[in-house]
Amino acid sequence: MTVRAYREIQRRKSRQVMVGAVPVGGDAPITVQSMTNTPTSDAAATIAQVQALEEAGADIVRVSCPDVESTAALKAIVRAAKVPIVADIHFHYKRAIEAAEAGAACLRINPGNIGSAARVREVVKAARDHGCSMRIGVNAGSLERHLLEKYGEPCPEAMVESALDHARILEDNDFREFKISCKASDVFLAVAAYQQLADACDYPLHLGITEAGGLRGGTVKSAIGMGSLLWAGIGDTIRVSLSADPVEEIKAGFEILKSLGLRRRGVTVISCPSCARQQFDVIRTVEILEERLAHITTPMTLSVIGCVVNGPGEARETDLGFTGGGNNTHQVYVAGVPHHRLKDAGIVDHLVEMVEKKVAEIEAAKAAETAAQVEPADAAAS
Repeated sequence: MTVRAYREIQRRKSRQVMVGAVPVGGDAPITVQSMTNTPTSDAAATIAQVQALEEAGADIVRVSCPDVESTAALKAIVRAAKVPIVADIHFHYKRAIEAAEAGAACLRINPGNIGSAARVREVVKAARDHGCSMRIGVNAGSLERHLLEKYGEPCPEAMVESALDHARILEDNDFREFKISCKASDVFLAVAAYQQLADACDYPLHLGITEAGGLRGGTVKSAIGMGSLLWAGIGDTIRVSLSADPVEEIKAGFEILKSLGLRRRGVTVISCPSCARQQFDVIRTVEILEERLAHITTPMTLSVIGCVVNGPGEARETDLGFTGGGNNTHQVYVAGVPHHRLKDAGIVDHLVEMVEKKVAEIEAAKAAETAAQVEPADAAAS
């Protein structure tokens, strides 16, 4: 029996595919990805954006390849990237072949849209020859005409039928190294489509609420849609689609996963909205802290609470805690236990220093544990 069974998420059983060296599906961690918005033909600009996404924590990055100039630049982009690069292909099968030859780790393509069976075979051969996986990308806004005529409008059944039709084409070519997405800008439609698709196949699922909107609205829509699916155990990789800097997509994606306990990266700040009881400027303090701690990737928790109503309780559950107190004197907690007092001056600097010290301790403990595991293996080998 688990103590906190209510927090357990039973992930859907799916097969696993590889996107370069990154596993997607099966028991692999749920990956976070984004897409560049620079012209792919401008290799330097695209590489710079890929590197910014890598620094933010992206596991996979997608680039659009609408023309031969883009696939020509892809080789340099792939060579410079530390993460797998997915080539986004829509209609021209030659772009898919060129992308595979250039080193793309995955092709985002709908095989039913690229023409004859012979062309599909050529793309599958290129993918197989160059170790590419694929993603079938169904979108409610671009469903096939015959499905719209059959169902009357974009609906979950039409989207799932489209996905399975495309999957069948690849299966008929004895190719099963693919994942599927079933995106819509309507949260209800997307969630229902993914739920039906999850029941209909065992392929890994790439989650997304497409064209979700700007930074705030799009993040909320994505959190509602993808969050409900992830909570139900559905989803193997995610992309938050925002009309914003792609780095914000990675940040939002990790926050969604962190909220559900599915992945942890960096400092999770638990903070109150503040009220008349606050004993220091909570909002400004948290704002600066998040900026100052953005470089940290080691998972840990920090509570920042304005007064003693909830402060001590929240501190009990976090690695480090800070609670506002009277007379400009506040309480600092370590591992849930009161540790020392702190005056108003230098709150942020002090907490940043404590977090960085804690991170160093965590990383040192990890290194020691790894070394301890390696030593017996070395001894056995000798």
